[in-house]
Amino acid sequence: MASMIRSLACIALTFVSSLLVPGAARADEPLKLGYSDWPGWHLWDVAKEKGFFDKAGVKVELVWMDYMASMEAFSAGKLDANSMTNGDAMVTGAGGKKGTCIIINDYSDGNDMIVVAPGKGIEKFTDLRGKKIALELNIVDHLLLLKGLEMNGMKESDVTIVNVSTPETPQTLASGDVDAIGSYYPFSGQALKQVPGSKTIFTSKDAPGLIYDCLYVSKESLAAKPEEWKKVTAAWYMAVDYLKDPATKADAIKIMAARCGVPPEEYAPFLDGTRHLTLTEVTKSWQKGEGLNSIYGSTKVADAFNLKHKVYESPQEIELYLDPTITMELAKSKGIAMGK
Repeated sequence: MASMIRSLACIALTFVSSLLVPGAARADEPLKLGYSDWPGWHLWDVAKEKGFFDKAGVKVELVWMDYMASMEAFSAGKLDANSMTNGDAMVTGAGGKKGTCIIINDYSDGNDMIVVAPGKGIEKFTDLRGKKIALELNIVDHLLLLKGLEMNGMKESDVTIVNVSTPETPQTLASGDVDAIGSYYPFSGQALKQVPGSKTIFTSKDAPGLIYDCLYVSKESLAAKPEEWKKVTAAWYMAVDYLKDPATKADAIKIMAARCGVPPEEYAPFLDGTRHLTLTEVTKSWQKGEGLNSIYGSTKVADAFNLKHKVYESPQEIELYLDPTITMELAKSKGIAMGK
C-alpha cells in the first residue's frame, strides 16, 4: 500500500487498521461474532431473531462459518469473537491469538458421540479393542475417545484411529471401511440416520464437562469495548431463558432447527445432548476446581491432551483464557448467589 500511495501512508494505515483489527473498529460498527454448526451455538440465532441484541442495546453481526474456518478467521483478526471449545481456544492462543472466554455457552451432554456400525460385534466399549475408529485428530472427539478408553481401562494403542474431517464421518461410517466414528452433532446425528442399525457406544453424557463450548473475545476488542460485551452477555442469557421457558421453547427450537437445516421434530431430540447453562447454573461452572464440573479443571484436561498430541509445544496458562467477571457481574445484578 505504501508503495502505491506513499503520500497518504499514515492515513491509509490508520484506515486499514480500523477495518482489520478487532477492537479498533469505529464505535458504530457491529461486533463480528463467529459461530458454527453446534446446538450450543445455534442459540445465537435466537438472540438475533427475537431481537435480544437490540433489547440489550448492542450491534452484532453473526458470522456463520465452518468450525475450523472460524478458528482461522479469529486467528487472522477477522472476527471480534468466536465460538470455540475450551480446548480448541488454546490452539489459536498457542498460535499467537489468545482469546478470553466471557460466556460459557454450554457443555456437551451427549451430542459428541462414538457411533459404532452394525454387524461389527461391538456391544460394549471394550469391544472396540482392535477396531478402526474414524475421527478428526486432535480435536474434541479425539479427546472424547481417549476419555472413554481411560474410563474402560484401555489405551490409545488398543484401537486404530483413522483421521477424517468431522463432516466426513457419516459417509465414512456408511462406507463400511471403519468400525466406528467419533463425531459431534449434527454429523453424529446424520451418521445414526444414514446407517441403519448404528448406535452410540460412548457419549459426552458419560463425561459431562469434558467439552465446554464458549465465546472467546479477542483481547483487543474486549479492552476497547467492555460495555458492549456486557450487553452481548445479557442478550445471550435472554436467549437461554427463552429456550428454557416452556411457553417459548418450541419457537426457540424452530429457529435453531432452521439454522441447522432440519425439521424441528428431528432437531428436538438432540437438544438434550447439549446442556445450555442458565445464569444460575453457569456460576457453578465458573468456580475454580480440578474436576470437569469446573471450566478450569476441564481446560486443564484439554491442555494436557493438546500437549500429549503435540498440537502445541508448551503448556498454556489457563487463567489467561478465562474471565468470569462479566457473567458474574450480570448474575450478581439479578440477585443470583455465586456458585450455589
